[in-house]
Amino acid sequence: MATTTPTRGAYSPPPGGSGAASNGSDRRSWRSRLWRFDDLASPYAYIAPFFLIFGAFGLYPLLYTGWIALHRVEMTSLSQSEWVGWDNFAKILQDSEFWTAVANTFVIGVISTVPQLLVALGLAHLLNYKLRASTFWRTVILTPYATSVATAALVFALVFRADGGLLNWALHFVGFSNIDWGNGEWTSKIAISVIVIWRWTGYNALIYLAAMQAVPTDLYEAASIDGATRWQQFRKVTIPSLRPTILFTIVISTIGSMQLFGEPLLLQGGTLGSIGGNEHQYETLSIYLFNYGWKLGHLGPAAAVAWAMLVLLLLIALINWIVSRFVRKSAA
Repeated sequence: MATTTPTRGAYSPPPGGSGAASNGSDRRSWRSRLWRFDDLASPYAYIAPFFLIFGAFGLYPLLYTGWIALHRVEMTSLSQSEWVGWDNFAKILQDSEFWTAVANTFVIGVISTVPQLLVALGLAHLLNYKLRASTFWRTVILTPYATSVATAALVFALVFRADGGLLNWALHFVGFSNIDWGNGEWTSKIAISVIVIWRWTGYNALIYLAAMQAVPTDLYEAASIDGATRWQQFRKVTIPSLRPTILFTIVISTIGSMQLFGEPLLLQGGTLGSIGGNEHQYETLSIYLFNYGWKLGHLGPAAAVAWAMLVLLLLIALINWIVSRFVRKSAA
């Protein structure tokens, strides 16, 4: 019987060896593809929750409001709608009460935002010094912001009452007669502005304080060596360094004034007959929208008002951008 002698130097792979190597390379290739997919997909997975929440609670309501603005939809029959195109927008633009609300919103926004930011800037400058119990004072100025809008508005409604109000009682001692704050053309706007200033000054002051503490101390030391007083340092060093922060607070305050609702709603106790004033003297755009949508039940014009507010905000943001760009070029 013949036998086969293996040739010296020849390689005889072990049983199943090529299959094991193939499986190992397949596993490495699969892991490599998985790692590459993880590198590509992980960033999108991390930001996906934001876009899902924004789409559900931001983008969808915005688009749905736009759809309602082009239809006739009543509160009593939400399932029924009729296409009317731009009629709802034409209706509010031809309504004098809408333009009164625009003017009131603008006036209240100006007389509440300008003093608010100026006072906040001064408070932040004082808190930037090394004071005793600085944490306590920072907490104190933030306390009004922690108070709810309803609580603040109802308390100030008692303060500004025409009969028996705390402010009229105090003014009586300096010779002033009772002032009907809620029914006056300007007094009602001043009352609402006082509530807004009281609530938001501390919030903006802490924003300014954080920005001031980020200003390099070398700039103040150099200005001091050059003989600059504290007021000159504030004007020449602090204010230019805070310009982006000031612009941010202006934009945020503008958006807040455009959405002003709780303060005028509750100025006279929130009674339906006095919402916005008997002669619309302090009716803001948000109150105008509320009256159309909830009191009258006409959701189409109310949605059109919401989109008009968005357009006004975009215009104001554009104006702020143009002004800030002009200021930057002038400073350069």
